[in-house]
Amino acid sequence: MSTYRSHLPQLDGRLFLTDGGLETTLVYHEGVELPHFAAFDLMNRPGGERVLRNYFERYAGIAVEQRRGIVLETPTWRANPDWGSRIGYDARALADANRRSVALLTAIRLEYESAETPIVISGNIGPRGDGYRADARMSPSEAYDYHRAQIEVFAASPADMVAAFTMTHSGEAVGIVRAARAAGMPVAISFTTETDGRLPSGEKLAHAIEATDHATAGYPAYYMINCAHPEHLAPALNHTGPWQARVRGLRANASRRSHSELDASTDLDAGDPIELAHAYRDLRDVFPELAVVGGCCGTDDRHVAAIGRAMDAAA
Repeated sequence: MSTYRSHLPQLDGRLFLTDGGLETTLVYHEGVELPHFAAFDLMNRPGGERVLRNYFERYAGIAVEQRRGIVLETPTWRANPDWGSRIGYDARALADANRRSVALLTAIRLEYESAETPIVISGNIGPRGDGYRADARMSPSEAYDYHRAQIEVFAASPADMVAAFTMTHSGEAVGIVRAARAAGMPVAISFTTETDGRLPSGEKLAHAIEATDHATAGYPAYYMINCAHPEHLAPALNHTGPWQARVRGLRANASRRSHSELDASTDLDAGDPIELAHAYRDLRDVFPELAVVGGCCGTDDRHVAAIGRAMDAAA
């Protein structure tokens, strides 16, 4: 049974943490092979569930230490039909992997949660296509049909919400929001931007948020930005307005590299955790409702711990 679906505590003004770059941590720090960056496949490998549990427990431990809440995202960014089929998953196997991913985080919540550290479980949804390119654009109705099955699995589980990460265009985001609403699930939409502050589709960040809100009567609980360095957001802020208050989450890359550079790189650019944390702190003036902070590609528990400390200094 869901704990927070009727009222997400990260909307109450407290700062929440989330995790870092799951896939880059596993591949580059722990030497785990992840075909197509499909971390959910570990649920079906010997010892794989323990690898994932160890990863998430590190972040739960940081939240406990810093006495704040945390949003734990299921490792299911690639657990949709197109990506799943590439590694041999049919619809039934995908549904099982999504359910088991929620169960994993539920067990961690039972162990780590307290009044000081509420733990929100979010069913993570990734784009149908590549998160760095808008090469699989869908209409809202197509996106609704495509993502509905995964969302319905999360709705039937103890997950508190769903979150769509690395969205490259607003059409897919709108379809996901409509599917979440039909399933009775709170939803966060996280767009990614290029170095020019625009989505891979060319849309301005502000316009993508405004368009999604307009098409869904403002249903998203909030918006996020992920898989971009904070410096990449500067051009997006040339268009200021009420949309900025709709951004409550940030999961930035450690690296200043562009998406194309990251795609071609064979090494991990982990950047400087303290420098990244200070960039988050500076963005609090730009995004006054910022409430969920973590990392994306290249970040790990060091970055998230530093970000949490820096945000305290900004309060």
